[in-house]
Amino acid sequence: MSNSWTEEYPNRLSSEVGTLDDSTVTDLLESAVHKFSSKTAFYSLNTSIDYKMTSLLSKRIAAYLQYLGVSKNTKIAIMLPNLLTYPIALFGSYYCGATVININPMYKTREIQDILVDSEAEYIFVLDKFYDELKPCIPDSNLKKIIVCKLTDLLSPIMRIVIPIVMFYKKQTVNIKKENNLIFFKDIVSNNFSLEDVLIDENDIALLQYTGGTTGKSKAAILTHRNLLSNVQQVSNWIEPHVEQGQEIIVTALPLFHIFSFTVNCLTFLKIGSENVLIPNPRDLESFINVLSKKKFTVITAVNTLFNLLLTSKRFRDLDFSSFKFSVGGGMAVLSDTAHNWKEVTGTNITQGYGLTETSPVVSINRINDTFNGSIGLPVQSTKIKIIDDDGNPVERNQPGELCVQGPQVMSGYWKVQDEKNKYFTKDDFFKTGDIATMNDKGYIKIVDRKKDMIISSGYNVYPNELEDYLATHPDILEAGVIGVDDKNRGEYIKAFVVTKNKNLSSSDIISFCKKGLTEYKVPKRIVFIEDLPKTNVGKILRRELRNIT
Repeated sequence: MSNSWTEEYPNRLSSEVGTLDDSTVTDLLESAVHKFSSKTAFYSLNTSIDYKMTSLLSKRIAAYLQYLGVSKNTKIAIMLPNLLTYPIALFGSYYCGATVININPMYKTREIQDILVDSEAEYIFVLDKFYDELKPCIPDSNLKKIIVCKLTDLLSPIMRIVIPIVMFYKKQTVNIKKENNLIFFKDIVSNNFSLEDVLIDENDIALLQYTGGTTGKSKAAILTHRNLLSNVQQVSNWIEPHVEQGQEIIVTALPLFHIFSFTVNCLTFLKIGSENVLIPNPRDLESFINVLSKKKFTVITAVNTLFNLLLTSKRFRDLDFSSFKFSVGGGMAVLSDTAHNWKEVTGTNITQGYGLTETSPVVSINRINDTFNGSIGLPVQSTKIKIIDDDGNPVERNQPGELCVQGPQVMSGYWKVQDEKNKYFTKDDFFKTGDIATMNDKGYIKIVDRKKDMIISSGYNVYPNELEDYLATHPDILEAGVIGVDDKNRGEYIKAFVVTKNKNLSSSDIISFCKKGLTEYKVPKRIVFIEDLPKTNVGKILRRELRNIT
């Protein structure tokens, strides 16, 4: 498929990304420190750290990790919300040459264990609040040391007093006894060990980023430093006409463990010297808007759910938007009603893009000043697109087919499933997204259907097989089928069809069971009891028939 879409590129952007400015993530940070040393890099809970301090603290963590035995390619998991400890743990790991594994801190024990075992992580940074879910996983994992972080770590002296008082009155105080394999972040961040230089190559694995798997188990996309930094440069080149170096304030409410926020917010806006305002819990709307009222923010990234949540608040609608430049929507489709209402309230467009964990993640973006049009935009620089039919043949423009992507941001494969590469890539090495799309004559892409069974709930991928496997572990459930149902706020909600041998089993019983073993966005919102699940001759659940059952 011809890349004539480059004629539509903003500001006469070249078709190729060219030579990367940085080879590794630590190079990216060092370049930013050189340019923006005293400017605020990260802000959270009324505390700021500048670029110079970000590098200094990260190197201290790295030196201690080396003392513990961390070397190049050691696997380090990070299980933290959007707090100042996250970027320090992240960059500290990279200064050692380690490979990072992001873990959603809201995951339950079962989900955490799957990732720890598969990734072979040897160290983990975890917030004390989530340690109880992690603890049962430790005996069966490769973990050597657990670095426990607290909400007060790296905060200003005043906030180190205020936060414990607030937590005490909210009855959220956490007390963890020190054990042999536990280290507290606050005890190691001020160490005086010397950091040994590590030679890191652009092709070294930077990130094992887990995504839902069709077999019910998560798979990790192998993302190198080059993959991530190619995407950083693709995005930064795209937005360059609309941002000023060292002057932007980006609101990061999406969790940094999500690939969209990781690459776009944390890395791309670090590259241009932005202040990154970290929101630990955007669902606490009052606290969220308190932060927004203090900051002359210029950019927000969010999913449709979050845009809608903000629009429900009169306090948000009354904010001063005079500094606000643009918003970026990703993770799930942005609805036209949401985009229209957002423009009416804030005066800014929501720029919709598209990406996947496997592509670092950005594949395409709309031009920043374009009015919302429902498309996912134009392919970014150095990105080739092929839309194919069921036989693997390219389709004509404006015809639907499977969207396939090739570019420097695309992963080399999945961790530990390299032998199945032909399943995920075409013969000429295009990654098969599984999404059905069209491309018009100007090169704008539109998603017309999604992966056959995948559910997108509040911007997160949910695979029915995982939920069905988990539901089947309930002693009273014989089998289950799971589908997604359109929902204006979440994108989709999860509906489970259950065959039970216990007539007294209730929907609330099942939902309570799910809450014990599944993170919140995977928990079904509706349970339907059914005599038998519709299946094929070989026993595969016919989810399309479940959609016709009310």
